[in-house]
Amino acid sequence: MSVKVEKTENKNELKLEFTVDSKVFEEGMNTVYKKNAKYFSIPGFRKGKVPMNMVEKFYGAEIFYEDTFNEIVPEIYDNAIKEEKLDVVSRPEIDVVQMEKGKDLIFTAIVQTKPEVKLGKYKGIALEKNKYEVTEQTIEHELSHMADRNSRMVTVTNRAAKLEDTVVIDFCGSVDGKEFEGGKAENHELKLGSNTFIPGFEDQVVGMKTEEEKDINVKFPDEYFSKELAGKDAVFKVKVHEIKEKELPKIDDEFAKDVSEFDTLKELKADIKAKKEEQNQTRSKNELQEAAVKAVADVTEIDIPSGMIEAEVEGMIQDMDNRLAYQGMKLEQYLGMIGKTMEDYKKECETPATESVKMRLVLEAVGKDAKIEVTEKEIKEKIKELATAYGRKEDELMKNEELKTNIENSIKSEKSIEFIIENAKVKEVVAKADECDCGHDHGEKKTTKKSASKKKAKKDEESEKK
Repeated sequence: MSVKVEKTENKNELKLEFTVDSKVFEEGMNTVYKKNAKYFSIPGFRKGKVPMNMVEKFYGAEIFYEDTFNEIVPEIYDNAIKEEKLDVVSRPEIDVVQMEKGKDLIFTAIVQTKPEVKLGKYKGIALEKNKYEVTEQTIEHELSHMADRNSRMVTVTNRAAKLEDTVVIDFCGSVDGKEFEGGKAENHELKLGSNTFIPGFEDQVVGMKTEEEKDINVKFPDEYFSKELAGKDAVFKVKVHEIKEKELPKIDDEFAKDVSEFDTLKELKADIKAKKEEQNQTRSKNELQEAAVKAVADVTEIDIPSGMIEAEVEGMIQDMDNRLAYQGMKLEQYLGMIGKTMEDYKKECETPATESVKMRLVLEAVGKDAKIEVTEKEIKEKIKELATAYGRKEDELMKNEELKTNIENSIKSEKSIEFIIENAKVKEVVAKADECDCGHDHGEKKTTKKSASKKKAKKDEESEKK
């Protein structure tokens, strides 16, 4: 086999021309025949016992070509990439030039390679480190979240439904006078303002009273996940059975005892302050790291191949799909609900994907220029952490070369960021904390200390898996 490598007109792109000996191609055909012999049926022969030459005579030798190509080319391609020491970052665009029994197989593969990184200044850059103070207002804000999570829903009968209420309703939807699948439910709980229904539905429930019935007119989004309903006008017959509002507990010593291990509100506040200070330190560190990488990236020249961006976008889409799966939803369904197509979402991902790829390449270049090394001991320590976290054997993980390479790259990136910051001119500035930066789910109700800790443990476990 021979491989001819030449540059194309496009930057960071190569054309590889493969010539595979005819004998190798015929051996591949024999392998494919043996794998599929049981499926061939020709009059005069028992099924699965038809000789290869008869199959070729009856169907034509071309019947084996595509499978033979797929059988032998992946290994040939991978070996060539390694031998030529090419850093390929895209899927190959294959074009078959010649494929015929008795002749050499000739095909080309156009690939994109890792780009050259022209590093800008990464030593002595000016950075600002945000310092977040924990104020009394911050603590009171956190207490209000805790009270919200420990609230209870009470039925109200003296007024109409308003935003933030939870209503218990029956509904039945129809399009052109015909009910549709999934458009009917009884005693369904709906929080008004949650935007979980079709746009316009919840707004029209606002103002309804208990036992009131009403026809609600809405229109399904044009890109709704169900094509049968997309863009259609619909009518929902709605009846309100119950209106419930949130009742918050009084924040005092009894509240502290109920939601924490502390006996007084003063102790609870002190604990909140300590945890907030720790969170702020982590936040400040993360923001400084992001700013450091961005500052270097802004003065670095890289012509990023489209294949790298496409691969990053695909990874982002897969990650989003996995996260939605935890909620029992598919990405296509979610996009339909918000009136977007997959193409819309891909375009939205392109900018952050490009930034992510650029930062990764920048850190790789800094690590190389600064001669940053990762020791075997550091890799083993990380392997040990993973083994403990996921109940795996260290020896088993150490045999996974891909995992080890990923860990090495991750550690090297972390060290590269540290190197940039250590060599930067860092100025600390007092920053104003966001009004709400706690990350809590207001709808989660904590009933007991034990159940709350279990919920947190479950969330942490899910986060680690992701």
